[in-house]
Amino acid sequence: MAGSQRVFKQKIRATKTLEKVFRAMELIAASRIGKAREKAQGQDPYTLALIRSIGTVASSVHDLDHPLITPRTDTNRVAVLIITSDRGMAGAYSSSVLRESEALLERLRDEGKEPVVFVYGRRGESYFRFRKVEMARVWTGSSDNPTPDVAQEIADELLGRFLADADEGGLSELHVVFTRFESMVKQVVQVRRMLPLEVVDADPDAEEEEAPLYEFEPGPKELFDALLPMYLSQRIHGQLLMAAASELAARQQAMHAATDNAKELIEDYTRLANNARQAEITTEITELISGADALENAS
Repeated sequence: MAGSQRVFKQKIRATKTLEKVFRAMELIAASRIGKAREKAQGQDPYTLALIRSIGTVASSVHDLDHPLITPRTDTNRVAVLIITSDRGMAGAYSSSVLRESEALLERLRDEGKEPVVFVYGRRGESYFRFRKVEMARVWTGSSDNPTPDVAQEIADELLGRFLADADEGGLSELHVVFTRFESMVKQVVQVRRMLPLEVVDADPDAEEEEAPLYEFEPGPKELFDALLPMYLSQRIHGQLLMAAASELAARQQAMHAATDNAKELIEDYTRLANNARQAEITTEITELISGADALENAS
């Protein structure tokens, strides 16, 4: 019985240590989620301004031809950017992204396309390396706090691949799998086709109004050359920020649940340790009484 008490006490000490770790990680995630959410949601006005600018140029020019908005038919290779986390302890955050990514890769292969995998985050890197899936490029180290420089690096890499000739490894499409932050309790995995871009009207609510006439200096193609890469970089940065906010929210939820589970385990082990102690005391009393009875009978 004494051995049982020692085992339970060891488990209580270990669980209390884990509880402190889980609680600390929960507080860290909670302290950072507000800023991450503001960053993710603060990208929308700038992205909307870019969309309106691109739509204005497109609506004022007929038969506009640009490589970023023109579908390619000279290659069946397509890029898939998969955004995961660098660290675990975030519940099903990365596994949900990877599950959706596998479905996308299978669908692309069924369509006769050849996926080229790009990964952001160590969890995705280790997943595909374990499954011996070739990765064209990997970015790690900043999944919970992505910077504009990283987003620009990713955009430049993917844009260069998309614009390359077919015999030099050019790509015909770009798909991104990431997690969109909707609330502290809801994060949704999204699959977006980013390239070729689909240009829409600048203001869909003003379809019945007569569109104003613009003169562009420099010309529309030069403006598209500047606006479209900027738009792609901004969208990727926004998706990285959304994923970061989702990761922190998922980690906070997971660590909160782990802290509660640790408290329940401590209560269970404490109860079992008390039961073992009571059983040990009962055994000792029984042995004393039995010994006393034996002595009395012997006399």
